[in-house]
Amino acid sequence: MIGDFKSKFPNLFKATVFGSALSMIAGCSANFTGEKVVKADSNSDKSSNDKKSVKDETQGEKPNVIYIVLDDSGYSDLGAYGSEIKTPNIDRLAENGLRYNNFHVTPLCSPTRASLLTGRNNHAVGMGQVSNFDLGPSFPNRRGELVPEAGTVAEVLSENDFTNYALGKWHILPTTEVTPAGPYHNWPLGKGFHRYFGNLEDSSDQYRPELVEDNTHIETPIEKDFHYSKAIVEKGNQYIIDHVSIQPEKPFFMYLGFGAQHMPHQVPQEYIDKYDGVYDEGWEKVRQERFERQKEIGLIPEAAELAPPNPGVQPWDELSKDKKEVYTRFMETYAGFLTHTDEQVGKMMDVLEKTGELDNTIIVLISDNGASSIGGPNGSTSQAIAYNALQEEFQTVQGKLNQIGGESTNADYPAGWAQVSNTPFKMVKNTTYAGGIRTPMIVHWPEGIEDEEEGKVRTQFTHVSDITATIYDVLGVESPKTLKGVEQLPVTGTSFAYTFKDGNAESKKKTQYFEMSGNRAIYHKGWKAIAYHKKGQDFEDDVWELYHVDEDFSEMNNLADREPKKLETLVKLWEKEAKENNVFPLTEHFLNSFTNLPEDSQRARKTFTFFPEMTHVSESAAPFTVNRSYEIIIPFEYKQGDQGVLLALGNDKSGYTFYIKDNHLIYEHNSGFARYNIVSDKELTEGKLTLRFQFDKMANNEGIGTLYMNDEEVGKTQIKTLPFKMAFEGLDIGEDLLYPVSPEYENLGTFPYTGSIEKVVYTFEEAAMVTIP
Repeated sequence: MIGDFKSKFPNLFKATVFGSALSMIAGCSANFTGEKVVKADSNSDKSSNDKKSVKDETQGEKPNVIYIVLDDSGYSDLGAYGSEIKTPNIDRLAENGLRYNNFHVTPLCSPTRASLLTGRNNHAVGMGQVSNFDLGPSFPNRRGELVPEAGTVAEVLSENDFTNYALGKWHILPTTEVTPAGPYHNWPLGKGFHRYFGNLEDSSDQYRPELVEDNTHIETPIEKDFHYSKAIVEKGNQYIIDHVSIQPEKPFFMYLGFGAQHMPHQVPQEYIDKYDGVYDEGWEKVRQERFERQKEIGLIPEAAELAPPNPGVQPWDELSKDKKEVYTRFMETYAGFLTHTDEQVGKMMDVLEKTGELDNTIIVLISDNGASSIGGPNGSTSQAIAYNALQEEFQTVQGKLNQIGGESTNADYPAGWAQVSNTPFKMVKNTTYAGGIRTPMIVHWPEGIEDEEEGKVRTQFTHVSDITATIYDVLGVESPKTLKGVEQLPVTGTSFAYTFKDGNAESKKKTQYFEMSGNRAIYHKGWKAIAYHKKGQDFEDDVWELYHVDEDFSEMNNLADREPKKLETLVKLWEKEAKENNVFPLTEHFLNSFTNLPEDSQRARKTFTFFPEMTHVSESAAPFTVNRSYEIIIPFEYKQGDQGVLLALGNDKSGYTFYIKDNHLIYEHNSGFARYNIVSDKELTEGKLTLRFQFDKMANNEGIGTLYMNDEEVGKTQIKTLPFKMAFEGLDIGEDLLYPVSPEYENLGTFPYTGSIEKVVYTFEEAAMVTIP
């Protein structure tokens, strides 16, 4: 397979190969469709079509800038980083640009995006965890929003005559603010962008996403060929064409955050079929092949070692035939999903080339953290179950084998494939080992990169906070001391623009700390110390490891016992950096933080009154019913034959719904593992009626649900709920948008109620949940 890879990507091989074939530099470079094109010189993208940027013709203005962020894609998933997955368009960016093999991010998505867009460390700007969690005033570094002292690159570039566009996943605002009434100051338009199209939450269904355009929730087109990755790139291409047509003299900045490769892995069947049989030999074999390719193409040192399998991953040869079949299908879907994403990147490159902007645009492509193991040993078909730290039985997953990748599943591959994505490193997302924080970075800028060897690998230590610092450096932009009247924190990222000219230059980034959920690490001048936190253990009792990463690429040889003074020095340096960057206080809490509702949170109110005309509300902003006693009251009018949904939250994977069908009131609760139903024991009578639902918590994640009609009990049931997060689709009144909660009306569209609803009132016994200590 390595030989095939050589012929497929000839320009990605190390200098010895370049030296013997300089006359063929990019002579067979992959074009946007994966075919071969003859390349005249390093500027052939422009010269072949005799196109030139209007900015170049007029006054040589600043280049455009595009950040492309993949989600949960590991170090080795791209073709240019050793993968068998077909990514010809991203590989073209690498062939004509620079690949960084020593690039680092934070272990999670929101913190990485916060650091990327501000040029500062994530804790310093208030994003110590994902923005779903607000741990309250005691944790100012973990409130889920960017502090105003940390202006974004979009805000700064707005003051330097750039027009700014954001697309796709945002996830750097408190998700309780994802409501049709805001507040909007943490939304993209509140952070310096002029246009936005995408999803504000942590993840998105690819077929039926909850969409926002600018500051408005919009209807999602339910179309056969709709796909979220495709939609955000189509919108982004429209932004580009409009911009260069109307304001060609102005540069633009674009932030493009794909939902891919985050779960749910969803892609049309044709892309899954491209990988039929590719993964039949299992994760050890594929991992070994990627590792060997990485050496062949000069991405990693010859002396690098392949880390051992992650704990808990079963050897492929020990799996049953049925498990191999199911696990293979998950990986075929993941690979097809990435190839589909690559196609969308190619479409944007097409537009940049068509408009003469490709060579004059700095494109930086990264992944936000290492690959995720949240799918567990069997993989997952339900996002709600996976996010609640639960696992599906293999028989459940196997029963959905032919649905993986489609609308009816929220697929995520097994943990065994996550270690393949992170080749050659150990561990995964949310850890501070290389598998959690070391990802690809590609920089493409033909007009600014002066290295004659295309596809060159850069080995300098770099961090996600350095990207915006580099852009400021290249553009000659100074970060303002005050922005919108607020004194600004210094930009602490280190520009790596020097690597554009000199691949052998000494790294200017000397020190970088890391922390997530108590997992800690510090890099300093070629050494790295790591503390892997054990849940329930005092942080002071965690054991630190020590690696000389300049010589030990894959963090294989723990030198803690041999170099105790070096380790002590690094641990003290971590403490110093942590204090300077607002890392303390530490906390190990993660998924259980969903249940934390500080008293100053809007979601912690005791009562909520919603009216039927209200726009769809995110689940993260809807009343929090998990593990609480509460009451729901819905006054409505009914006449014989009326039917439809009164209230629904969630989707077909988990949620609850109240609806009327066949003259009966029905309540249905789907916990992900089981469905609970109450059907009124009497038919409804015409007139003004009042639905009341009472949930009485009896134990953790368990209680009694009782349904009343005009204060008369009409049914009850015992319900076991999910422990942390209810669902991954929001709240609707009078219909059920996107995915139906109940299969009883899945073929009836949104099943709108044909009568009238006065309002919906939630009441809770207590105003807030327990604040995390």
